[in-house]
Amino acid sequence: MFTESQVIAALRNVVHPEKGKDIITLQIVSEIKISGNGISLTIEPERSNDPFIASIKSTIVKTLKEKLGPDAVIEDITVKPKIITEKNEKKSTGIFPGIKNIVAISSGKGGVGKTTVAVNLAIALARKNLRVGLLDADVFGPSVPIMFNAASFRPEVKRENNIDLIVPLEKWGVKVLSTGFFINPAEAVIWRGPMASNFLKQLMTQGDWGSLDYLLFDLPPGTSDIHLTLVQEAAVTGAIVVTTPQEVALADALKGIAMFRSEKINVPVLGLVENMSWFTPEELPQNKYYIFGKEGGRNLADRTGVPLLGQIPLVQGICESSDKGEPVALGDSLAGKAFMSLAGEVIIQTEKRNREQRPTTKVQMNNHE
Repeated sequence: MFTESQVIAALRNVVHPEKGKDIITLQIVSEIKISGNGISLTIEPERSNDPFIASIKSTIVKTLKEKLGPDAVIEDITVKPKIITEKNEKKSTGIFPGIKNIVAISSGKGGVGKTTVAVNLAIALARKNLRVGLLDADVFGPSVPIMFNAASFRPEVKRENNIDLIVPLEKWGVKVLSTGFFINPAEAVIWRGPMASNFLKQLMTQGDWGSLDYLLFDLPPGTSDIHLTLVQEAAVTGAIVVTTPQEVALADALKGIAMFRSEKINVPVLGLVENMSWFTPEELPQNKYYIFGKEGGRNLADRTGVPLLGQIPLVQGICESSDKGEPVALGDSLAGKAFMSLAGEVIIQTEKRNREQRPTTKVQMNNHE
């Protein structure tokens, strides 16, 4: 029996002849049904008279057979005209009119490698030819500038339509803004909650983000005013929670999942990332030493019903590359491949969320809440 992830991965090889992009990226595939080895699809072209539909259907059959093997049985491909709904219209409203997906990268506690995951995930998504932005919302401890080797970068401000826009750093295919670009690295950020929240709002509303497939938010550890500011100002597509296999980290990750799932917040959790899953020496890539425990992230994912998006090994190269400002996702090392695999799973879960769930709405809260 095939999985939906396998079918989606295969369909990424089916390219619309006119648009030059695959049918998953174009969101033409609206439904996938699997029964044993039988696969049924519903596709929704933007135009009911699309002249390439017959060609696409035959390519789908051929590609599924090639990628999944001769046992794959394509039972039905139903064609429906795409209905324009609020889901499609939301891309042109709000403070991020050109951004398709807003993803919050969160952790229950510090020290689990959340920023390392956020930076490498952003680069890995960009390597998959997606338009990506990264907003470092860890206002009090911004470390994104170091990982991008841009601690001395200072953004320019341009005037457009009587509005001052902050121009992000663009590096490795990622647009980046961080508190660290505006402060002296040697000075501590001593702000009350409202000041931090207002600064984050400024980066959100005045950042010259343009059109993006993904805007990732690297949030502070735990739960704070920054988290509430994000969900009140923007319709967040989904959240990713980062943990290690250690019990104390898992307990805090559970709280993070509960926060996003709470009735007031109600942001879908795309999945869990288990960082530092095992230690692997660079010279012995087949060896695994479970320093912080084994399969803790997988067990938490099973218990909470969220996907385990990836397990990232603890290797010396990740730390060294981050400190040098050359993230491992730029290369094809063991760790680099792990982040590329993570990016693939994030894409799959985001697209599944967008197909199966209603668009997220901004959170409305009273001032005393």
